[in-house]
Parts: sequence; structure tokens; C-alpha cells
Amino acid sequence: MSDMTPTEVKHDTRQKAFRVNLDNSRYGTFAEIGAGQEVVRWFFTVGGAAGTIAKSISAYDMTVSDAIYGKCDRYVCRERLQSMLDYEQNLISERLKTERGNETAFFAFADTVVAQSYQGTKECHGWMGVKFQAHPRDDSSQIIIHVRMLDRDNAAQQEALGIVGVNLLYGAFFHHYQPEKLLESLLDGLSTDRIEIDMIEFSGIEFRHVDNRIMSLKLVQLGLSGVAMLGPDGSVLQPSEALRKKPILVERGSFRPVTKVNMDILASAAEVVGALPQNEDKDVLQLMEITMHNLLSSGSIDLNDFLARADLISAVGKTVLISDYFEYYRLGNYLRQHTNEDIAMCMGAGSLEQLFDEKYYLQLEGGILESLGRLFKNNVHLYIYPYRDPDSNEIIDHLNTRISPDLKHLHKFLVENGSINAIPNHDPDILHIFSRDVLRRINAHDPSWEDMVPPEIADVIKSRCFFGFCERPAAD
Repeated sequence: MSDMTPTEVKHDTRQKAFRVNLDNSRYGTFAEIGAGQEVVRWFFTVGGAAGTIAKSISAYDMTVSDAIYGKCDRYVCRERLQSMLDYEQNLISERLKTERGNETAFFAFADTVVAQSYQGTKECHGWMGVKFQAHPRDDSSQIIIHVRMLDRDNAAQQEALGIVGVNLLYGAFFHHYQPEKLLESLLDGLSTDRIEIDMIEFSGIEFRHVDNRIMSLKLVQLGLSGVAMLGPDGSVLQPSEALRKKPILVERGSFRPVTKVNMDILASAAEVVGALPQNEDKDVLQLMEITMHNLLSSGSIDLNDFLARADLISAVGKTVLISDYFEYYRLGNYLRQHTNEDIAMCMGAGSLEQLFDEKYYLQLEGGILESLGRLFKNNVHLYIYPYRDPDSNEIIDHLNTRISPDLKHLHKFLVENGSINAIPNHDPDILHIFSRDVLRRINAHDPSWEDMVPPEIADVIKSRCFFGFCERPAAD
């Protein structure tokens, strides 16, 4: 088995499938449920499949699927995919390891999907993965992805699914030592108009040094997905699963670092949203969102800086949302696709001022009116936290926020209509705190910064030397 050389040209789907078939050291199983056997079909079609495919199976019937892989509540879910991968990899290894285990690296490829049907399925998506040995008798490694199929007809969706499956298998075999290159190759022969990959997770011996948080960020950075999500424990989440049927509260910020104000905004807004009659006995999902626009504010992404922010958000037990939706209406539209429950966005009054800045909407034919129309048509509600102006010492809130005079009537209408609301239970003693000021004090080795952040945030910053905390101060 030979690795790809730096001068080798990029293969198309047929060439990739054929190269896999020519690799006599690989042997495995394809198990596909839901849209036909679109991936394995490529390997049968290009020739030489006998050296690669030990078994191909499509346990399409639910009873048959349960008999093989165990019962589950849903058939297009991560749990079903994992049971398929585990079962098939264990089975082929047990049956063939004595006969050919010394010279063969075994693999199991699986997918479970729901494609467009004659009934007009609303969401066409699926789970796909490969569990494989990089070398004979090696421990297994694994890659799992979640895909959203965006073509309008079943045949096109099946074709796209087959291509991304070939790309995944090829990448696992020939790019496993370069996970970022593997990720970049997943849409070879496709476009983001056809397939979106909104979750990827690497695990196992070959990927023991891979940080899945960075891989999730890369999905958004490369345009493979508009969002990525990380759980409070740093684990990778699949967005539509996490958002499904939940009231959602989002706070957008730099979180560089997380301050007492950041936490009070979220906690106070959650108290208001959770008390609404329609949200009684419901768990409001709280998200702390960092946009790609913010991460790229210095011109390029500093991965250590990103991981520091993610660690701080995890330290306060919140879920991280990474999005490429700088415009609030685009974020609102995305969230509305995945839940019918309340969507609330909480922000400081300074962010509300930016929301009413017309320079951000020059690309829209309808300008700010179109932007706000798109935002609030999704039944999104804004909750505004005041701040203390450092120059005038004036408290700026949702009513006296500084916006253009010609937009005052629009602002007043949205307030009276309940689209823009106050966060009433704010802490008046922290309204002077801004993340940029905290960061400046950390860099200046001014210990007063510790009083401006939650204790757990201060502990993490000091113990992990975030934001230059451990750097020596400049000599006088």
C-alpha cells in the first residue's frame, strides 16, 4: 500500500474507487441503509471489486435491521450508524483474521440516510462513517460525518451521496495521516450547493492527536457547513440533533475572554425566556456563538486563540456555536429550519446599535428593512442588556440606544411590537465591563481583570496561560 506523493494529481471519483480496488491490502464490508447502495456501487462499477469487497448489505427493512444491529428508536441517527460500524468491523475481523489477518487491513463502511421520496421528505440527511485498520492487525480508527443532501430530486441526492462516500473511504485510506487534507477532499466532485457536512469526528489510534474542535471549525472555515457545535464537555455535536424541537437562546460575542457581563446576559435572558408560558417545563438550549467574522477579525484564524475561547465557554458549562452567519437574519433562518420553538437572541445594547447600522446591509437590495424583515419573520425575539458608556457614564439600554435618527420610528415599532425587549434583571454593578478592556488588563498584567470575569474563568486563564497571562511584563 503506497501513500499519495506530493506531486500526484487529484483523482476524480472513478479513479479514487479504482485505486481503492487495486489496493490488495484493504478488505471490508459495505452496509448501507436508506437510499440504495450508492457508495459500494462505485466500487462494483469501476472493476476489481473482488479484491476490496468482502460483503455488501442493505438491511432496508426495519425488522431485519433490528435483528442484525439491535433495536433503536430512529434509524437515521448516529447510534444506528455506530452499531453498524461496530458490528460489521467485528464480524469481518473475527471471520477472516486467522486466514488473512497478517496481510490485510480490515474495514467497515456504513451509512444510514433518508433521501427525497415521492412523499416529499422535508429534511434529506444521513450519517456516514468508516471504521478501519490503517495497517494489518492494527487497532481500529474511525471517521463519522453527518451530511445534508440539498439536491431537489432523489437520483441527484443518491449520486451525491455515492461521491462523498467514495471520498470518505479514499481519504481514510490515503489521507488518514493528514486529517485536514482528508476533510478538504470530502466534497471533491461536488459543491456545497449539493452536499453540506455539518459534523465530523475522528477517533481511534490514527487520530489520537486530532482535536475534533479544530476539525469542526475547519468545516465552517472551508464552507462545508454554515455552523458547527461543541458541547459543554468539548465534544462535537450534530447541530440539527442538538437544536431539534428545543427553545433556543443565543448570545453572540467574542468571549475573549468570557466576562461577568457575558454570563449575566445569558442567565438573565434565560430567566425571561424560560418563564414564558409556552416554555414552561421545557429546557431552553443556551448557545454562546462565535462567528467566523469575529475569528477572522485579525486576518487569519489563530487556532490557539479559538481553543482558548472554546475552553472558557466549556468552563462555564455552555454549548459553543461556531457560525458563518454574520448577519443575524441568516442565523435566525438557520435556527428556524431546525426548531418550531422560541428563538431568542440576547445581546448588549452596543450590539443592537450595530444591528441598526445600515452599512452592514449594502449588499441587500432592500437594505436594513429587508434584513430586519428576514430576521423577525422567523418569530425571533431580541433581549437587550444595557451598558454604561465609559465617557458619559450614561446607561444605554434598548430604548435609548444610539441609532440613526431616520431609523428611530422603525426601532420604536419593533420595541412596541415585542420584537426588541429589555433584560430587566441585570446586575448594575458590572455594566462597565467589556471583554476588550479585560483583555487589555490581562496583557498589561493588571490584576484587576480577575474581578471582571467569573472565578472559574480566571482559574482557567491563569492555569493555562491564555491571552498572554504568563508572559513577562515589559521592562520599565
